[in-house]
Amino acid sequence: MSEIQVLLFLVETLRCRVAETRLEPDRGDVAEKLVIVAVFVALAITVGVIITTAVTGEANHISQVIKNTQ
Repeated sequence: MSEIQVLLFLVETLRCRVAETRLEPDRGDVAEKLVIVAVFVALAITVGVIITTAVTGEANHISQVIKNTQ
């Protein structure tokens, strides 16, 4: 196979891949999915912080009650 034939094969393969990409409407939604995942991660972190704060606050309250009863 000559170099020109290899080059023509690669160009034709690239054309076919581009044509397939244009036919699939779901392609290119990576940015949208990335934003959605980032929002869910932020929500999960927020919920974790709220739960941690509530548990820590309750633990401190219980600790104060125990100190006051002694």
